[in-house]
Amino acid sequence: MPYIPNTDEERAAMLRVIGVDKVEDLFHDVPAEYRFPTLDLPRPLSEAEILAELRDMAEMNVDLDHAACFLGAGAYNHFVPSVVDMVISRSEFYTAYTPYQPEVSQGVLQALFEYQSMICALTEMDVANSSHYDGATATAEAVIMALNVHRRKRKRVVLSPTLHPMYRQTVHTYTQGMGLTIVGEDAPRHDLQALTDLIDDDTCCVIVQNPDFLGRMFSPAEMKALADAAHARKALFVVAVDPISLGFMVPPGRYDADVVVGEGQSLGNPPNFGGPYLGIFAFKKEYVRKSSGRLVGETVDAEGKRGYVITLSTREQHIRREKATSNICTNEALVAIASAVYMAAMGKQGLRRVAEMSYHKAHYAAKRIAEVEGFEVLSTWPFFKEFVVKCPAPVAEINDYLLDEWGIIGGYDLSQDYPDLENAMLLCVTEMNTREEIDDLVSAFEEIAGGALESTVRFHVTG
Repeated sequence: MPYIPNTDEERAAMLRVIGVDKVEDLFHDVPAEYRFPTLDLPRPLSEAEILAELRDMAEMNVDLDHAACFLGAGAYNHFVPSVVDMVISRSEFYTAYTPYQPEVSQGVLQALFEYQSMICALTEMDVANSSHYDGATATAEAVIMALNVHRRKRKRVVLSPTLHPMYRQTVHTYTQGMGLTIVGEDAPRHDLQALTDLIDDDTCCVIVQNPDFLGRMFSPAEMKALADAAHARKALFVVAVDPISLGFMVPPGRYDADVVVGEGQSLGNPPNFGGPYLGIFAFKKEYVRKSSGRLVGETVDAEGKRGYVITLSTREQHIRREKATSNICTNEALVAIASAVYMAAMGKQGLRRVAEMSYHKAHYAAKRIAEVEGFEVLSTWPFFKEFVVKCPAPVAEINDYLLDEWGIIGGYDLSQDYPDLENAMLLCVTEMNTREEIDDLVSAFEEIAGGALESTVRFHVTG
């Protein structure tokens, strides 16, 4: 810290309490020859020189303003209207942290209330919080809520094998030591009936993603059948969503989801090297007292004027401490506000247009790639903006070629999570990908099919 407000007398008093004479005594375990090493640092630079050096280093990075991107897998390159950054750059928003004092936080609380309202409209659920860290933690919190709904008496969780792998990993991390039985991850992919067969009277929740990690869209009838199977055993039905897909897909509320979770990054936030992101969390009203995260409500003050407050805050750790429904403390509120601004700016028709453009461009790309010899589109199922392509070489090698030779960021290597999908790439196309970029990707694949990759490898080895 640049300023530590301790006087010499206060420091001396603290040293006396802990039984040492001087600050240096705190480091007696460090060998003397290592306490004050000589640092081989470069010569000092002026501010102008440092800025120039940092600029040169930054320009070595590949960014999405200068490279076509076909990488998705949970983080997506969608257009962000300029108004989003303009609004969240206001100091009233980006310096506000915990709005526990409603009399001085009305603007933040109202913005979060609007975010919750729009998430409820998008998902057709009764309640939404504001919010969780990301889609993975929101999914894990859904499991915790399901456990609490069943008073920790049920210990079985059914996870779809095509739920995002990182979401599944986070569920395992959150619940380790709780004695849960987590099943379904090795079930046949896309087979909802196989998940239905795993539900029993000890199941607290069933979690499925739609569209799933591999891009497949399940029909409302398929999802309703799985919801009915879960409810027949009194288990909660949890659906993970891509919020952009809800611009034209049937929302989970219509096929009786109990909880809706998802990654809200695509709603007005760039990929950002992995964060900060936004965990969407919406649910039926009957579970509101078992939910986690902050809930902002609308009320009236003593004069009858409209106001906003954190409601049902007795669920939270600042009041109930270890008995709280969750240990969520910060909540990515600024990212939630960014999403609220994005949804307000885009409106219903704008969001639908983004979804339609992503859908049609993805299908155009899949059709073109399927015509390239050596490349096979494995996604024979209905898909939204992501699809699986079997490649004639390892995905890592193809991605290196795409970036080095074409300036294209390729797809996700699915063998990292599904060993049987060796040389399979998950490609993502959004409204940001132009027809020319898609055609360039196809041309690059044609070069690879013609042996360009082998030539490049030989050059690097011998050259």
